[in-house]
Amino acid sequence: MSGLEIERKFLVRKGDAFKRAAFSCSRIRQGYMNCADATVRVRLRDDKAYLTIKSRSLDGGLSRYEFETEIQSDEALQLLKLCRGGLIDKSRYLVRSGRHTFEVDEFYGDNEGLVMAEVELESADEEFEKPDFIGMEVTGDKRFYNSHLLVNPFSSWRDTLPEEYR
Repeated sequence: MSGLEIERKFLVRKGDAFKRAAFSCSRIRQGYMNCADATVRVRLRDDKAYLTIKSRSLDGGLSRYEFETEIQSDEALQLLKLCRGGLIDKSRYLVRSGRHTFEVDEFYGDNEGLVMAEVELESADEEFEKPDFIGMEVTGDKRFYNSHLLVNPFSSWRDTLPEEYR
């Protein structure tokens, strides 16, 4: 898969409403490689593995070029050894809302307590229905980039968010 990725990112309010609404759940472990002008991610998702390269965003985090390809799990395990700063560990829940599917990530480890949702869009101005558990938008806020969470984990700044999100 490759092309322009357009997505919006939101915090999820406390509670397990997103889990009750989910039609799928998977476990994800991912790491990031050093690269000056792009984000290079290695991901294990259940029994599959992927290598993803994302460009920098030129519009405040709303869209960027993305290339993703499936790789062998043993290759991913070797590549994860080259990643910097440890791994992101999370569960991903898929929730349908209208014509869209929200990906809701519940983080573990140093990012425990952080729950975020993303929705991919066809265009930057596309309308979508938000489930009730979706809260404050954080699109473009680098604190919420997975690669940033390795360096600056949620545990070190969680108290800066309103209580309903921590």
